[in-house]
Amino acid sequence: MAPSDEISNFAKTDVEHNEYCEEKEARNGVDRIDAVVTAPETTLESFADLDEKKILRKMDIRLIPMLAVLYLLSFLDRGNIGNAKIEGLQEDLRMSSDEYNWCLTVFFFTYAAFEVPSNLLLKKLRPSRWLPLIMIAWGAVMTLMGIVRSFHGLLISRLFLGVTEAGLYPGCAYYLTMWYCRHEIQLRQAMFFSAASIAGAFSGLLAFGIAKMDGIGNLEGWRWIFILEGLATVAIAIIAFFVLHDFPETASFLTEKEREFVVFRLKYQGQFRGKDSGQTQVAQAEEFDWRYVFAAFKDWQIWVNIFVYWGIVCPLYGISLFLPTIIKNLGYSSSTAQLMTVPIYITAAILAVLFAFISDRVGKRSPFVIAFLFMMIVGFSMCISSTNPRVVYGGVFVVACAIYPAFPGVVTWLSNNLAGSYKRSAGMAIQIGVGNLGGAIASNFYRQRDSPRYILGHGLELGFIGAGIIAAFILVVAYATINKKRDKILQEGGEMRFTAEELSAQGDRAVTFRYMI
Repeated sequence: MAPSDEISNFAKTDVEHNEYCEEKEARNGVDRIDAVVTAPETTLESFADLDEKKILRKMDIRLIPMLAVLYLLSFLDRGNIGNAKIEGLQEDLRMSSDEYNWCLTVFFFTYAAFEVPSNLLLKKLRPSRWLPLIMIAWGAVMTLMGIVRSFHGLLISRLFLGVTEAGLYPGCAYYLTMWYCRHEIQLRQAMFFSAASIAGAFSGLLAFGIAKMDGIGNLEGWRWIFILEGLATVAIAIIAFFVLHDFPETASFLTEKEREFVVFRLKYQGQFRGKDSGQTQVAQAEEFDWRYVFAAFKDWQIWVNIFVYWGIVCPLYGISLFLPTIIKNLGYSSSTAQLMTVPIYITAAILAVLFAFISDRVGKRSPFVIAFLFMMIVGFSMCISSTNPRVVYGGVFVVACAIYPAFPGVVTWLSNNLAGSYKRSAGMAIQIGVGNLGGAIASNFYRQRDSPRYILGHGLELGFIGAGIIAAFILVVAYATINKKRDKILQEGGEMRFTAEELSAQGDRAVTFRYMI
């Protein structure tokens, strides 16, 4: 064997050995923390010397900014086809309006299909590896969209974009539940989701600037929108490999005791009584078991919640995909239409964070979700009833300012009411995956032949919002009824019929668990 081959093999073996040692050390650390947290003598008082707010600030600084950037790029890449359209994409590719709508629609088919598998892989493969990996994949697809030459090329690109982007949002939403308790998570969900509304504003500004590159390299301006935004995604993904943290048990920015405290809080959240109450103590199930995945598919609350989700996501995609076109068809130039979307999205981002903070403080989800659904009805009613461009713009403004606070609310509401790590993982992916089929529906609401009033599109949005309101009230009544029944069972000592292990396996079906309303 040549000396160079021997050196190469030795280096490869050394790297593999180091990786094995690191993984073994991480596993030992996780097991050690788990043993401390679940020990009978460990209670909340064991961590009385720690500053909870300081720990949360450390987590916020290390986690939220990177997640926000990832989701900003995801939403930017998903919705920039709307900006490309008003810069000439449809005409250059000689597509009919129906063919353009098909390009929007097919994205959601593969996007929905791959969300559950992606979320299950997230915990197995580690977030710091899986999330950047899928980012590189979709960044490559987005870049290649810039060189398509026909309707079929764009259609296939959108199919693959759905495959590669599927894991990002449900992955990030689930990832946050592995760090934050349910009474504080909506603020964090909103902080990272508000990146979507920033993306909406940024998309308009970016498209306005990039479109000026029309003719450079013999490429149209809309092609440069895809190419540059795709390359930016790949660049950020490479950084994410080194910046993202995996789990609280292995967080290098926390001390050993702080890691134990964060894990302790997560294991015993959602219970009627705390771990130091003298009652049966129930830690959430963390181990993988297919029964938890199947339980998610059979859980009634997930499927009812999807109707609430549709009531929000259909308007969300209707707005994000067609807002520039709607404004342009009111008589404004394409550049003005791009810029007029900016104040809408900035205001929506601020409101999303503000109302998430209030929701966490009062410990309620449904009053805010339902109120914003009614606010959407007001906005779409303004759009459908007037031909005045200012009134229509105002109506769209109202709708956007309701959508962006409502969306993290409905995602958080379900995650709060799913116990057990893998059931929550599958349940959130089902909600977001099946829920995003609403995007496939909404992408066909706004037909070119219905412009400029889009009465059919606005009317269909109102129908989905109405269904969402009904589903939300069903959830409220059902949760309140179940909580009252469990209160009565506990008063009669009913939880003593089960061991802690049995209650843990039951998850949110356990008598000790309380649904958040």
